[in-house]
Amino acid sequence: MAHSPSLREQAITLRRAGLSRRQIRDRLHIYNNDILNRLLQGEPPPDWTRRPRAKDALRDRARELRVQGWTYDRIQVELGCSKSSISLWVRDLPRPERRDPTEQAKLASRKRWEHELAVRDDARRRTKDAATREIGAMTDRDLFVAGVALYWAEGTKDKTYDRRETATFVNSDPGVIQVYLAWLALLGIESERLKYRVMIHVTADVEAAQRYWADLVGVDASTFQKTTIKKHNPKTVRKNVGENYRGCLVIRVSKGAELYRRIEGWWSGMVDCARTDHAPSLLR
Repeated sequence: MAHSPSLREQAITLRRAGLSRRQIRDRLHIYNNDILNRLLQGEPPPDWTRRPRAKDALRDRARELRVQGWTYDRIQVELGCSKSSISLWVRDLPRPERRDPTEQAKLASRKRWEHELAVRDDARRRTKDAATREIGAMTDRDLFVAGVALYWAEGTKDKTYDRRETATFVNSDPGVIQVYLAWLALLGIESERLKYRVMIHVTADVEAAQRYWADLVGVDASTFQKTTIKKHNPKTVRKNVGENYRGCLVIRVSKGAELYRRIEGWWSGMVDCARTDHAPSLLR
């Protein structure tokens, strides 16, 4: 049913005069909300009708999203407020055009996937937290064995064709570095015997990396040995880039030949024990 311009003009005039929807309804005897909505379409409510406690930021954002064509469902998911509140906030705005069913399906699929990712992240975090608690307190024996295995995985090794009886350790993980340094302290290696050097790609911020590693190990960056710069290979696509890329820290124990020999012996002992005491029967 079409409405005369004069009735809309009356409704808008009353609205701009500061009347509420209820007052306009009673003044013009319009008791159908749909008709009243159409008459007042585009006219914001007067300030005095807004509740002072106000979710003003939410309301403004809801109106902004509605103007962009968002549905009540999307606004509800985005803002976390009820549909009834959204309806009150945006009822004077025009309804968005109906979306193509394919587009709606894609949107619903994306929302479901985002929810699934959030659930997976929460499960991942809970598993990691539980595993962290399982470790409990670490004894000196625990740290000793862990340190031997850590060095044999990441440290330099002596070869019959290349004698390298030096205790040199390289890693880019700050947690690994901290465990390794705690292990050296457990062995009684004095801090004065430790020599540090950064190994990093040519395109990185070398000075920032030096400052980062120096802060981590608790020494002055000026005491670091000359940085080893890795040249760029144009045929490779590097993924270790960005502000969090700090290269690797190289830690060498001076006069470390004796320490290296002991590490190699400790590792051999661990392998023998694993083979004889803990390996599955198939491997014995």
